[in-house]
Amino acid sequence: MKTILHPARAVALAFLLAILFGTVLLALPAARADGTAAPLFTAFFTSVSAVCVTGMVTVDTGSYWSTFGQATIMLLFQMGGFGMMTAATLLGLMVNRSPRLRARMMTQTETRTLALGDVSAIARVVLVVALLSEMIICIVLTLRMHYGYGLDWRAALWSGLFHAVSAFNNAGFSIHADGLVRYAGDALVLLPIMLGFIVGGIGFPVLHDLRQRLRDPRHWSLHTKLTLAGSAVLLVGGFLAVLFFEWDNARTLGPLGVADKMLNSLFMSAAARTSGFNTVDIAALHHETWALHYFLMFIGGGSASTAGGVKVATVVVLFLLVLAEARGHTDTEAYGRRVGASAQRQAITVLVLGSMLVVFGTLFLLRLTDFPSDQVIFEVIAAFSTAGLSTGITAQLPVSGQAVLLVLMFVGRVGTITLATSLVLGERRMPYRYPEEHPIVG
Repeated sequence: MKTILHPARAVALAFLLAILFGTVLLALPAARADGTAAPLFTAFFTSVSAVCVTGMVTVDTGSYWSTFGQATIMLLFQMGGFGMMTAATLLGLMVNRSPRLRARMMTQTETRTLALGDVSAIARVVLVVALLSEMIICIVLTLRMHYGYGLDWRAALWSGLFHAVSAFNNAGFSIHADGLVRYAGDALVLLPIMLGFIVGGIGFPVLHDLRQRLRDPRHWSLHTKLTLAGSAVLLVGGFLAVLFFEWDNARTLGPLGVADKMLNSLFMSAAARTSGFNTVDIAALHHETWALHYFLMFIGGGSASTAGGVKVATVVVLFLLVLAEARGHTDTEAYGRRVGASAQRQAITVLVLGSMLVVFGTLFLLRLTDFPSDQVIFEVIAAFSTAGLSTGITAQLPVSGQAVLLVLMFVGRVGTITLATSLVLGERRMPYRYPEEHPIVG
């Protein structure tokens, strides 16, 4: 009897194959700027970071890798951002406009919140929104690089294209050693990039819902409403907190004018949950701003998006659960709808397992290195959430410490997808129930 590969395992396997494919290409002499072969571990680390759209690096992307190497990295985070199964379904749609049930099931592994009948539509939304967003951002950045910074058209186009694709896919990769610090005062560069990673990080199910019912918010799905509301609160709250914490920091926002302080605070708030781009030196942030980043990075972006983390909807559902318990309500409700019990259990499971991974990863790195605990925690959460921000210690970690980050990146990107899918597909009703008893809690 022919064995059918579980959709969740298919996703993990596809990501793994993409990582191995990228490792082979990056290990070629043509991928390195000096024409020599990169060490295998360096190629592997970069490939994992690119496919998992994390952006953590052990070498400078712009100077270490050749144009071929940078193009390979861009291809990898484009693949990782789309989601391997989404990309496979898109390819199937181009060949055959009626994808089989198995292909639809595999795409549902990435989209999760959609019904099988919506897969073809969501695949088209993914393709149109991604390519259109990347093209618009690329054009704006290319023009800005040429006319504003004097780059020739070829260099301007490459910079625009690389950062546009990196932005939409929330990859956080930059061809500049300082990230986007040199553009801290340039709204014409930062705003298009920020728009790209916000759209990419909101989630394909939300984009699909907005496309169908943009002018009819009353009929938006509960998932869309929770994601948009939660994202707005986190974006505004993070903006105000960064502005307050860093206003007088001479090494970050201090030297900037009021308008630039507001722009960079907003950019930092959005980037912490999704892209991992930086416009200031992360190592120079105050410790309370690092702590804020722990929170924002861990939450991440929308479900089935190019962002990582435990996802906005997960945290909002748990907040609603706590609120209902505090009010003494038996049902968890929002916007005139009840949140299903299974969704609540899944949210708790994802949050608990994510927290456990962060704790264990932190303990491992503290054991392997002598770096301060706050920097280690920052690095661990950045890897698990695939936010990719760093206080600058990634390249200084021993190989064993970098291996811990590799595991966190892969599990953070693929594990949450696999876990959520396994919970949904593995759900079954037992033919019996045990007697109920209430243990003392709290």
